[in-house]
Amino acid sequence: MTAELVRGQNHPLTQTRLEIRVSAGAPIVAGATLSDDQGKVHGRDWVAHPGAPALPGLEVPRQAAADHRLAVDLDAVPEAAHRVSVLLALPTAPGDPDRFGAVAAPFLAVTGLDGSEVASYTITDLDTESAVVALELYRRQGAWKVRAVGQGYAGGLGALLTDQGLPDAGALAGEIGEAVARGRARTVAPPPPRTAPSGASAMADATGATATSHATSPGTPPSAGPPRSHQPQASEPQPPPGPRPTHDPQPQTRPSGQTGGTGPVNYTHPGRQAPAPPTPAPTASPGAPGQPDVPVAGDATGWSMDERLYNQVWGMFEDLARCVAAYRSAVDFADSRMEQELDKALSDPRSRIGGQGDAAREAARAKHGQLVDRAREVLDRDLAQLAAESAVVEPALPPAYAGWGNPVWHAYRSPMEIPMALRLGDLQLPESRSVGLHIPMLVRLPLERGMWIDSGHSGADALTESDELRRRAMRSAVEHAARLLAVYPAGEFAVHVIDPAGSAAGALAPLVRAGVLAGPPAAGAAGVSEVLARLTQRVDLVQMAVRGGAADALPPDLDTAEQLLIVNDFPHGFDDRAVTQLRYLADEGPAVGVHLLMVADREDAAEYGPVLDPLWRALLRLTPVPGDHLADPWVGHAWTYEPPDVPPGSRILEQVLEEVARARREQGI
Repeated sequence: MTAELVRGQNHPLTQTRLEIRVSAGAPIVAGATLSDDQGKVHGRDWVAHPGAPALPGLEVPRQAAADHRLAVDLDAVPEAAHRVSVLLALPTAPGDPDRFGAVAAPFLAVTGLDGSEVASYTITDLDTESAVVALELYRRQGAWKVRAVGQGYAGGLGALLTDQGLPDAGALAGEIGEAVARGRARTVAPPPPRTAPSGASAMADATGATATSHATSPGTPPSAGPPRSHQPQASEPQPPPGPRPTHDPQPQTRPSGQTGGTGPVNYTHPGRQAPAPPTPAPTASPGAPGQPDVPVAGDATGWSMDERLYNQVWGMFEDLARCVAAYRSAVDFADSRMEQELDKALSDPRSRIGGQGDAAREAARAKHGQLVDRAREVLDRDLAQLAAESAVVEPALPPAYAGWGNPVWHAYRSPMEIPMALRLGDLQLPESRSVGLHIPMLVRLPLERGMWIDSGHSGADALTESDELRRRAMRSAVEHAARLLAVYPAGEFAVHVIDPAGSAAGALAPLVRAGVLAGPPAAGAAGVSEVLARLTQRVDLVQMAVRGGAADALPPDLDTAEQLLIVNDFPHGFDDRAVTQLRYLADEGPAVGVHLLMVADREDAAEYGPVLDPLWRALLRLTPVPGDHLADPWVGHAWTYEPPDVPPGSRILEQVLEEVARARREQGI
């Protein structure tokens, strides 16, 4: 089964003799570098390019083309080399595109010698970059894996090779450009394009062009294609669509060999044409006449089922926002119209006498009721369709997207790859409660900001006891941490805890018993200071290495896994230095893999005044009980957030943590 990778994901390789196929919509240069375990290229003899296409265990094409095949024999790679990076760059000749944003998204497939596809990756979101590290094959604990990288460089090959530690990167980049130019000079130009066809041929070409122009590629973002087949309809103006996921594949060009009108003829050999696009997502089955389509799971664009489900959940969120906005707009219109009609009827003194005024008021109210009833009928129809879709989608969600009550957790096994997103809870609107419709709240991984679980009354029912809120908040933090540990591969996520007074011992018991914490919960002022100093130093070291291009200078014992710091009962036990370090981790940590999970009541830290305002703003605020504090900027709805609680009496959390611990032991962690 092919692994359809997204940026940052990896996949194990069971074969050592491989072929890497590259397809793009324009001629590009393909190359590769060998590097050590720190990612440093030792010299020119570790770079394979059109001017020097062969290295031990590696061979690349000799010229620029729209399609490439690279041969790799991992058993023949030198022992000192731990990574094989596949590089793509645009030619620098006049008239060539100067940025990847102007060409189709490059597609790469790693295959065995028999042609069976092991993994594939489409590089999206490129813009001004003219060179990119597409994939890397890397050795870890004696086994090889492939990782989707997609790191682009606006400075071209020179900047890319410099970042990999090559001393004379600029000179080598120039030589590669000269080699590509010489290769082009040796090629034979294709015949000139044919003139416009006439007669029956022209009719056939015109028909083909029309059919192609209305087709939507499987890689087209949902916002660019036609509406979802079961998207709620409303007569009121629709609000602007929500943000599309940043990983949506770019629209693909017309497949090779399909021409329309007077378009150019494709001279590429059929055996070297671009691979076929991925299998289209399943589409909703047509319902009975007059009935909506039957929804199916995965009815969205995407290169994998997980990506299609992610996009489908986003589509459900947008559909619910739109249909509720349309309903509220219709009710506002009905209210405004009734007020205008009443004002008009009462503005005439003659209508105030006798039954004429009463009749006008009754007519205005009746018309208002009709408009509201009609809008409610449309809303109920749309909500019913979305509820039916949710009933199909929820059971199909993978563990990272699923609630704790989903049966998928009972078959949980530690994953090999980082998922695309993580579920933090559910979202709901007042109008959707009548049908019990909840939309999963998914956030992309790796996390782009920390989280703050508000244990104060400002985020909960005022009747709930303060101590109970704190217990729920800490229990929610433990469940979020357990989910993060579960969805990351073993050894690629670590959790630290600061509990100055030891008040969270009961809530932390599942993590402690399973042995999945990076160390015992830190208590007292000394423990707080030690953990914060260690993580702050890690952020400093990684930042300096990244900015200076000296990844090889990092200490060998530095843990490269993502780090999560759970902070309980803030600000108790924190001095001014610790508060400053915490603010620093909130601001700078996510970019280098250090994340905060705060459990705190903002009122407890009121003595700091506005000093802590940047800290609270930097964190995503969640609540341990349902609260309507989340708002979207597109239509202005206040969404009710519901935390992802473990069902009462369930041991699923302990079972998942036991599996995480088992996988960590197998990795020697």
